Amino acid sequence: MKEWTEGIHYYYNAQGMVVLTEAFHLQRGYCCGNGCLHCPYNYVNVPEPKRSALLSGRRDLPGNNHPE
Repeated sequence: MKEWTEGIHYYYNAQGMVVLTEAFHLQRGYCCGNGCLHCPYNYVNVPEPKRSALLSGRRDLPGNNHPE
């Protein structure tokens, strides 16, 4: 992926930080292991216990479309 497009690959959160979207992660093709908010890979490369905590928090979100 050479060029990012705001609203497709990323957006800015309320604090002004860049947040990478699910579309960005899917184009990259793998979990980077950083615990990204929109990771479509169920945090497969995030070490425990952080992985379990992230997955637990994700289950609590309305509209969750990433079941285990």
